[in-house]
Amino acid sequence: MIVRKKTYKITPDMLETFNHFFHTYLYPNQLKHGAKLIGRWVNESQTEITAMWEYESVEHYHSIEKDIQQSELHRAAQEKRKENGHLFLECHEEFLSSTSEKGTYFPPKHIVTVSGYITNEKGEVLLVRNLHRSDTMEMPGGQVEEGERLDDAIHREIFEETGVHVTLTNVSGIYQNHSRDITCIVFRGTYKSGTLQPEEGETSEVLFARLTEDNLSSFITREQFKVRVLDAMKTQTVPLNIYHVQPFQLLNRYGDNNK
Repeated sequence: MIVRKKTYKITPDMLETFNHFFHTYLYPNQLKHGAKLIGRWVNESQTEITAMWEYESVEHYHSIEKDIQQSELHRAAQEKRKENGHLFLECHEEFLSSTSEKGTYFPPKHIVTVSGYITNEKGEVLLVRNLHRSDTMEMPGGQVEEGERLDDAIHREIFEETGVHVTLTNVSGIYQNHSRDITCIVFRGTYKSGTLQPEEGETSEVLFARLTEDNLSSFITREQFKVRVLDAMKTQTVPLNIYHVQPFQLLNRYGDNNK
């Protein structure tokens, strides 16, 4: 296994633009072709962004890069860079090995993701169709970034993928994909505001649908996503506290009856 560390130099005023570019073009294209995002960081002065990607081998990396270079999403990204002008000032990358030798990088063993079971006033459920999983619809969601709160991550992911704002109520389940070391936390919530709109380069379809146990398979074809929706349809909740320590400060709690 190898790790690619890519660093981008930016001006602080371009941070939001670069983040949108990353989530719209770079991240989904790497993920679609088999790369694994370890994490992404921005320095305090907002002048440097670092992303770390994991590959099975050097050959695996080159194979993925070849596929990406030939993809429609890559061509769209190149056009977007031309429109934005100086999206970043410069970038450089280096490769690290996960070994016991001094100075090498040890990637985290787990990735945390969030997903949202969001209903509207009609009781319909918010669903998306991702470009890299076009065979099924699913609840909106994505990876929690380094240093990001779980509830902030699900708010961000839902807005990016669907164009709507939501109110979170509680947590319905926690799921571990042991083969890929991914743990997913599913939130329940309700529609608050906004107009449904697919995210360019990420989602091809966004809608509210009336879901039942009988018609679920006509929308969601992957078993792991079906289970999460079926659990969210039930009434049980999983308490979740988000807090600081030293001293202890409760930032938010989900799972209370009044939430």
